[in-house]
Amino acid sequence: MAFEKILLRNVDVPDSEKIDVYLERGGYEGLRKALREHSPEELIEIVKKSGLRGRGGAAFPAGLKWGFMPKGPGATKYLCVNTDEGEPGTFKDRLLVERDPHSVIEGAIIASYAVGAHRAYVYIRGEFFLGYKRWMKAIDDAYAAGFLGRDILGSGFDLDFSVHRGAGAYICGEETAMIDSLEGKRGEPRLKPPYPAQVGLYHQPTLVHNVETLANIPHIVLRGAEWYAQIGTEKSTGPKLFCVSGHVNRPGNYELPLGTPLREIIFEHAGGIPNGKRVKAIIPGGASTPMLTAQHLDIPMDFESLAAAGSMLGTGGIVVMDEDTCIVDATRRLTRFFACESCGKCVPCRVGTQRLVSTLQRVEDGLGREGDIEELLALCEGIQFHTFCPMGDAAVNPVLSSIKHFRDEYEYHLQHHRCAVGA
Repeated sequence: MAFEKILLRNVDVPDSEKIDVYLERGGYEGLRKALREHSPEELIEIVKKSGLRGRGGAAFPAGLKWGFMPKGPGATKYLCVNTDEGEPGTFKDRLLVERDPHSVIEGAIIASYAVGAHRAYVYIRGEFFLGYKRWMKAIDDAYAAGFLGRDILGSGFDLDFSVHRGAGAYICGEETAMIDSLEGKRGEPRLKPPYPAQVGLYHQPTLVHNVETLANIPHIVLRGAEWYAQIGTEKSTGPKLFCVSGHVNRPGNYELPLGTPLREIIFEHAGGIPNGKRVKAIIPGGASTPMLTAQHLDIPMDFESLAAAGSMLGTGGIVVMDEDTCIVDATRRLTRFFACESCGKCVPCRVGTQRLVSTLQRVEDGLGREGDIEELLALCEGIQFHTFCPMGDAAVNPVLSSIKHFRDEYEYHLQHHRCAVGA
């Protein structure tokens, strides 16, 4: 039986980005219920009971994050909507913002009310120009309809909302680098702790959420924590947007319960591999997550199962590589991306990633020498867990996982000075 769309229920409807269409389809009813029937404390408990975890990659429990925000009216608090979707293989937030922005706004208003924030900012990747325009129009319409501004729906709650465009830096997807960029500084990560919930934007408590995370909130409020917790698995609850790309017949976004097997996603929903070729490697959660192999096709796509398999769900960006893919070349391309996107704040990331790229390039060019695999592993050891932020760990994941699963391909390059698959 087909899964009932929740997060994508509006995206295929004509003019789905317009507020009139959103209202016709039950939009902002979750906000009405939240403001009229629940206190902020009750909303925090509802989200905790739902089991919702962050969809931006970290998978931190959303309700717990809300609970970390200081209580009481004294502190100035902010909410930031992270739309800096720069993870290669990931394109779910872009779809929601372009086709259903009001669902994200509604979730953001409810979250702001729950934690006592009266100012919200959207941080959007600079290249998402259509998304930026959709954000601006949706926010203007929400103000005009009384869902933003002063005394929202007669509740006494005030919230102002605005949009800030980034300049195309991957590192600004990290919450503290995003906050620095919002403040007009160079986007570089901050040392944690303190976490944004204590010291965030303008040194005030700040709740940072991913677009997909916020889009879940209105449905949880309307239909209840118990309903939401029944979707997915016991520890990974709710629906998930899986972005499938690479060597598949039907690339795209697919909304499915957490725990759906990887094989089902690739072969039933994404249409399988073109020309009947075999799966060779899969990146399960965006470029920063370790590769898996065809032996992992039956793994459930949830946080716990992927961690047990040595990878991560991340953003849910599934990249499929068929039997003709050169793993060394794919790893080189992924590593070059991280090297280019390093903010340069710390030496292991700034220098180490460049060294990884130069070694991988040498191997791919047929100029590799004995000891290059060991050199790559040594470089990864010097980067992993030694960088200021998780960027370094993300950069070494493609290298370490590709050597773990496809070491024979590296050895073939070194012995024969060419690619095993003729790429």
